[in-house]
Amino acid sequence: MTCELCTATQRVNETLIYPLWYIIVSQIDMITNQQTMPILSLKRSIRKYQKPQVEIQNVVATADLNQPLALNAIREVTPGATFNPERFPGLVYKLKKPKTTTLLFSSGKMVCTGAKSARAARTAIARIISELKGNGVVIIANPTVEIQNIVASGDLYGTIDLENVAERLFRTMYEPEQFPGLVYRMTKPEAVLLVFASGKIVCTGTKTETDVNLAIENLLDTLELNGLISFHKPPYPNEADFTELLNETPLLQR
Repeated sequence: MTCELCTATQRVNETLIYPLWYIIVSQIDMITNQQTMPILSLKRSIRKYQKPQVEIQNVVATADLNQPLALNAIREVTPGATFNPERFPGLVYKLKKPKTTTLLFSSGKMVCTGAKSARAARTAIARIISELKGNGVVIIANPTVEIQNIVASGDLYGTIDLENVAERLFRTMYEPEQFPGLVYRMTKPEAVLLVFASGKIVCTGTKTETDVNLAIENLLDTLELNGLISFHKPPYPNEADFTELLNETPLLQR
């Protein structure tokens, strides 16, 4: 009788303990899953393609001194300046820092090229005016500098089907027999983009660096949404980086 009572008691205890153990384990699993979910979602939230590489190659800026300039006199007092009116009506004024070439005309107009940013172009024109004043050239007023064009190059890190792009997008021109790139005239912002099958691009026609980046981002979005670009596998982040990240995460250490 005692043995039967012990056996019955043991069975009751097992029946009560098992659900309790199951509940505890389930709660632990649920908490672990809740904690690890944000870590795993990091991998899914990373963009499938690299951010486009954009580099400004040339900024063209103009200025007007609103006064005539004696170019021969400026050439005599300015080392490095060249002026050959028989070949070109403007005086060529080069700076090493920022590295630019500025054309000065007898009408007082100036054209600066070669700058790598709008700020560098304005700095170059301001420095030339300062040097002219230092060399005895009378400059009545400081001119207003206007950016006329920015030329930038970039890489979308993908392969582009140019024939398909030419068929599906408006304002494009593609004649591979004459030129290997596709010409895409964007309206917002106003820009002209040369697009190559390798993913390389050239953006011109914009007047601000913001519009350069916006034009390239809009182009990338258009190509991606229409399935016109196949992105290369990005060199980063790779699986090794994710493994290292997960191993260093305390929530996943057991």
